[in-house]
Amino acid sequence: MDDQTELLIEQRLSVFSDEPDLNDWFEVMCGAAMAVLGLFHLITPGELVDPDLMRWFAAAVVAAGAVWSGHGLKDMAVKEMRRSAAMMELSASSSSSGSVDHGLIRDVLLNPDAYKEFLTTAYEEAWEDGIITEDELADLKRFQSALGISDEDAENISKKAKKASSSEE
Repeated sequence: MDDQTELLIEQRLSVFSDEPDLNDWFEVMCGAAMAVLGLFHLITPGELVDPDLMRWFAAAVVAAGAVWSGHGLKDMAVKEMRRSAAMMELSASSSSSGSVDHGLIRDVLLNPDAYKEFLTTAYEEAWEDGIITEDELADLKRFQSALGISDEDAENISKKAKKASSSEE
């Protein structure tokens, strides 16, 4: 990532102070320590107070430690999600400058059949006049490459599209 994009991301996140910081790590570590201490006293309540009372107290300490630790983890996850959203938005707005659109890549990976259908439609449109021009072929090759479709699959899609366009006439 270039320096300008990093600067833009940092400017947007400065409003939220959205980096996992020492406070988040402190919450996670102290919460985990409380949970471990509580578990220890659940198993061996000791003789200081009534063992049953100590077990109740230890259970409360385990619960509080788990909540505290979970809160720190949640804060870190939220901050990372905001950072990712800011990065995706900035990369989408800069996609016109020739950079990679990561949102599209994610969508293609999650919905491969929808994009094969997109390529099929593009082939059908190219075959409407009975031939595929060099410009149309170049566009289709770019679609195929961007969607990660093999040459064999693209050939099969082209054959189906040619049949579909010739049967419509």
